[in-house]
Amino acid sequence: MPRAQQIRSRSISASPFLKWAGGKNQLLKDILPRLPEKISVYYEPFIGGGALFFALASQRRFKKAVIGDRNPVLVDAYQTVRDDVEALIEQLGPHAAHATDAEYFYWMRALDPSSMSRVERTARLLFLNKTCFNGLFRVNRRGQFNVPFGRYKNPTVLNPDLLRACSEVLQGVDIVEGDFEALAERAGPNDTIYFDPPYVPLSATSSFTAYDRHPFGRSEHARLARAYRACLARGATALLSNSDCEETRKLYRGLWVETVAATRAINVVASKRGQVNEVLVVGRRQSAPALRQVGASGHAVTSSSSLRRSRAAG
Repeated sequence: MPRAQQIRSRSISASPFLKWAGGKNQLLKDILPRLPEKISVYYEPFIGGGALFFALASQRRFKKAVIGDRNPVLVDAYQTVRDDVEALIEQLGPHAAHATDAEYFYWMRALDPSSMSRVERTARLLFLNKTCFNGLFRVNRRGQFNVPFGRYKNPTVLNPDLLRACSEVLQGVDIVEGDFEALAERAGPNDTIYFDPPYVPLSATSSFTAYDRHPFGRSEHARLARAYRACLARGATALLSNSDCEETRKLYRGLWVETVAATRAINVVASKRGQVNEVLVVGRRQSAPALRQVGASGHAVTSSSSLRRSRAAG
């Protein structure tokens, strides 16, 4: 990367370059104080928009990071930003000129990404993500992106400085495609792992797990709960986010569960994009992490304040 571009990339902090359902920007103030100041290896097997990863990276809190997802489109995007950011910026430029063009959007949506290069696929994804309805990523059973046009007045499709900042942070980071269990099995002492799966639905009609063609249902959540406990048994620090419902609390019975308030920004019905409770599973009862506030520097500092805590019924 040319020196001038390196300087420009440092003028903006790395943060999510994609809008993703369940993004954790709003919960960073709750999650960051519950993670160690020094992490040997940081694992995040449901990377999504990567808000927590980028925040930890900006604070230099891990020596190494391994991030992943089972969604190949998402993994493609992270690898492209890491390895080919200048080519991506060049490829995305012409698309950005059509940010408010519905006809162009549907033409792009109909293209077959399997015939494209990785850079072309990622440019298409970023364009669709920034211009589709509510920034949603959804595919049908055939794996085809099927979200309608968003009709935004002036969406930002291309932000070169942000992409370069993200690329800089992603250098040396392992980015893998696969099941969460493959990453979870690697977490051991002095490591930290954060699980942010598709949530347990609050009702029969509230579920949204169509990030890819494969459902994430009850059996996957049960398997995830076992993987979480296995991480704790190996000495890793493990945090997990999920919906605040009876099924979640049953899955993590006997562990330390805290309630946090979140705002749902992605919902077809605008009136339902309001505040809702979620849970943070933060470990065993006897070893629940001491709460630290995030100070002016962005780092955690010791504090006696806390969130509303609730031990899962044992």
